[in-house]
This record gives sequence, C-alpha cells and structure tokens, in this order.
Amino acid sequence: MAEGKPLLRSFVEVPRDSHFPIQNLPFGVFRRRGQPEGPPRPATAIGDFALDLAAVSAAGLFDGPLLSASPCFHQETLNMFLGLGRPAWKEARATLQKILSADEPVLRDNEALRKNCLVPMSDVEMLLPITVGDYTDFFCSVHHARNCGFIFRGPQTPVNPNWFHLPVGYHGRASSVIISGTDIIRPRGQGHPTGSAQPYFGPSQKLDFELEMAAIVGPGNELGKPIDIADAEDHIFGLVVMNDWSARDIQAWETIPLGPFLGKSFSTSVSPWIVTLDALKPFACEAPKQEPEPLPYLAEKNHINYDIPLEAWIKPKEQSEASVVTKTNFKHMYWTVTQQLAHHTVNGCNLRPGDMFATGTLSGPVWS
Repeated sequence: MAEGKPLLRSFVEVPRDSHFPIQNLPFGVFRRRGQPEGPPRPATAIGDFALDLAAVSAAGLFDGPLLSASPCFHQETLNMFLGLGRPAWKEARATLQKILSADEPVLRDNEALRKNCLVPMSDVEMLLPITVGDYTDFFCSVHHARNCGFIFRGPQTPVNPNWFHLPVGYHGRASSVIISGTDIIRPRGQGHPTGSAQPYFGPSQKLDFELEMAAIVGPGNELGKPIDIADAEDHIFGLVVMNDWSARDIQAWETIPLGPFLGKSFSTSVSPWIVTLDALKPFACEAPKQEPEPLPYLAEKNHINYDIPLEAWIKPKEQSEASVVTKTNFKHMYWTVTQQLAHHTVNGCNLRPGDMFATGTLSGPVWS
C-alpha cells in the first residue's frame, strides 16, 4: 500500500481469513445450484459471494470505453474476455473495485440490484472457467528437476545440461482438464513387466499428483510470429492452482523415447478462480538468478516470480482429518511464466485465448 493511500474496503463483509478481499477479485464461471439447465455465468469472488458479471453488465455498470458495449460477460466462458487484452482487464478490475467499494452506493444502496448480482457461494456450482484449446506442461522447478534426476540418473548428473538453457515442456491433453473437485477415475494401462512376463495391464498401482500452477493465456499471436519476452506479460491473464494427476507405473513404461502419454492424459485439475497478474503485483519478488545467462530471447529486464505459499493436504478415506504432505512456494520457480510463454512461441507457435501452460511440480529448496 502506498504511503498515505487509504486501504480499499468493500461494502460486502469479507471474513478476515478470506482469500477473496476486494484487492483480489479473481474471475471464474458459475451456475446456480439446483438449476442444472441454467446457463453458466462469468463471476468474480468477493468474500463469501460470487458477483454475477452478466447481471452487472446488464445493469450497465461496465460503462468504460472497452466494455460498455461488449458481450464478453454474457458468454458461458471467459475466453472472449481474455481475448480483449490487458486494457480491458484493467478496466474491468477498476470498475469492479469501484462498485464494490464501501464508498460507492450503486450496489451498496440498491437492494434489488445487489440481490440480483451477489450470489452466496453456498448457492453456486463452480465450472471450468475457460474452454482450454491447448495445454502445455513445463518442468520449471530446479529443485524438482534435481530431485527427479537424482532418483533416475544418480548424483553425477541429476539435471541434463539443456535444462539450464530453456524451459523444458511437453504438449498435454486439453480435453481432460477438469475443475477441482471432479472425481478422478483410476486410469488403466500397461506397466513394466516382471522378469520375462508380459507387461502388466490393469488399473494404475502408482497413482500420484503434482502440485503446480498454470498460466492462462489472453490474446494470442499469429502463426509464425513469436511473442517478444518484453511483451509476454500482456499475453498472460492470470494463474490457477493445478494438480497434474500422474500414473507413475504407466508413465515409467511408456515414456521412452517420446515422453508421457496415457500416464498423464486422463485428468488435470485446476482451481475454479483465475487470479489475475494485476492482483498478484503486490506479491511480486525477484526470481532466482539464472546461470548461465539465458539466450537473448529469454533474457528479461523484469525477472520476477510471485511470493505464493502453496500446500498439499491428503485425507485418507479411513481418517477424519487431512494432513499436510508438502509446503512450497511459487517464488522458487527457475523459469518464469513470461519466459515460458516467450519460449513457447519462439518457433512461431500460435497461442489462443484460453490456452493453458503449467509450471511443472513446484518443489522447494528444503524437504518439508
């Protein structure tokens, strides 16, 4: 908060431990519970409420030059809004902070409009907020790369030399990206044979998940025209938490020589709310120093990550309480999301609004 600048407050009561103060305002898509035929509607989160952006738009409250005549909040996904770019995102954020502020009467003092726009979270079903056209999974945590390399290659060369020159990634399966909370069906496939026997076939016996984050693409680029590293941030709308489900026995048998396939393509869970890069700016921090220095197309003047603590909890079926199994932080990521995007397009690959690319497992420097 700048010196002398009052803290922005909402007229909506926000619990002290809420993830959704007026400074956040993430974007998602919901449907009212008990209305399975009702159309999905874009929303933002404020405290224990979802603010219906279709209702806000219909009331004429998006009155800025970029959004006043736009149908983007009357869509069933956020893709159209993402494609409008950063100026429209900033306009939307400024409008929402204004109409939700404690000093603004337009919603605060209009009971009918307020009830039409603010829906209790207990009455909403969150949906996948975007149509994911394409999904790429990177491998950008140096601590995870070292841990994996130590396990598979031993201590001599835990990380391959190319890893320190480019963000390593592979093309994932967009059709199986699902909203967090969706049941995971245990995948079937082949596993390593024992001795001279045929390969094992059946349900995965080593089902696992990876704690990651994923970036959501806004405006894309034309085929054959890379996105410059200096412009990469303007093509990233925001971040979601991601669990990349992995069948390790299937993956280990299939992965040589081309990489993951059935071991990864059955489910990828993402959180329902997309937190914008604008909301994350107060948490920006210096990213790890890169040695050797990256090639010019990956060298960025503003080399930042975000200080986002992350935890994974597991509750076994026979236990009543969940237990934390790992703690880490997004700030440890070696290759930044802007570097990932610039590398993704340097060969001319065209990205589109709603495309998603993930960080890979976000391990930290210490075991926890």
